[in-house]
Amino acid sequence: MIEVQEEENTKVKALLIGLPQVSLAELEGLCSTLGIEVLRSVNLTRIEPSPAYGMGSGKAQEISALAHELNADAVIFDYILEPRKQRNWERLTKLAVFDRQEVILRIFSQRAQTKEAVLQVQLARLEYSLPRLAHMYGDMARQRGGNYGSKGSGETQLELDQRQVREKIARLKKELAQVVSERTTQRKKRDKRPCPGCAIVGYTNAGKSTLLNALTGADVFTEDKLFATLDPTTRRLNLKEGGSLLLTDTVGFISNLPHSLVNAFKSTLEEAKNADLQLLVLDSSDPEVFEQYKTVKKVLEEIKADKSKRIIVLNKTDLLEKDSVNALQLENEFPDAIKISAKNHQGFDELTGAVCDSLLGPVRKISLPFDKQSLISDIRKNGILIDELWSKDSIRIKARIGSENEDGTKPRLLALLSPYLIN
Repeated sequence: MIEVQEEENTKVKALLIGLPQVSLAELEGLCSTLGIEVLRSVNLTRIEPSPAYGMGSGKAQEISALAHELNADAVIFDYILEPRKQRNWERLTKLAVFDRQEVILRIFSQRAQTKEAVLQVQLARLEYSLPRLAHMYGDMARQRGGNYGSKGSGETQLELDQRQVREKIARLKKELAQVVSERTTQRKKRDKRPCPGCAIVGYTNAGKSTLLNALTGADVFTEDKLFATLDPTTRRLNLKEGGSLLLTDTVGFISNLPHSLVNAFKSTLEEAKNADLQLLVLDSSDPEVFEQYKTVKKVLEEIKADKSKRIIVLNKTDLLEKDSVNALQLENEFPDAIKISAKNHQGFDELTGAVCDSLLGPVRKISLPFDKQSLISDIRKNGILIDELWSKDSIRIKARIGSENEDGTKPRLLALLSPYLIN
């Protein structure tokens, strides 16, 4: 992994290079999160199948000259650079050159807190750096070892370092497997409890952690930066009607998320896959909200978490102008979305009501004969008992007892109480 030497209180200054007609706003945000000062952003007019730079040598020389004219410390590309092209660019510019994937990896390295997240990031960094080790060596002939009768005269320094990296990758995978096993055990213990789970998913910086804090009183770290939190946090949300659910804040998504990170964070992202319900949070004030929605859907499909029930939540509506083009488009695209402001605690009653309807079903009226009063304990255990009134001939109840599944089958509690429902 290339390291940009950074003096104290001195920001690294970078020239950003992007694909034709692709906004560099997101890469600029990533750089800002990492503390890199963006001097200029340049979109290429075309990409050529050049083996050396991915573009013509004349254009490469032009970019190199611009970087030196701006006194840049680094050139950052908004797409994945092959190791060979990365080495060629460094030789040409005499500057640090890296890509979007390395920027994300560096941010993840700074933000990881739990043991699992730290291991996942270390693994992703090593897998990313392994094919790029060669650029660290100008002389590939340095060797170590070499005994009489051995094959050759020993390993080159590059071969030795590659072997050490592979061994460390193997150790990390083994250690991570143990941590994942422990997480799976914890999840199984949670699943035994009659408490439904709800995962907050969405684009990075959409306000997921702020929403978790506001709903549950948690103290998850929040900041107006990309990837402010990486570690999933689960808190219990007590409902006004009674009962509770487990609410989990997951790592934010981003377009072109490196596959190494998708693979590394699969165990973390499984919180979204295994949840009974997903709250897909969107930043309604962001002009790129529709593209971000597509990105989130794509990542959910990649981790096979796209089959869960889902509620669209439009956050930061306090920053959205009511009659703006964006507001009208959001209304047309997501007519059933719940509009909230996590910062100002607006729209929470509607949101928790929608969550209850989805997870626990609508409020139903039930008339139980006295000889079936034992079913009340089932309601208390597996549903939400809202009201209970004993009359002369029956027990009148208002409760949430679940909804029919997509295949038409009924959960156990609803099936038991169906004969006693009042239309």
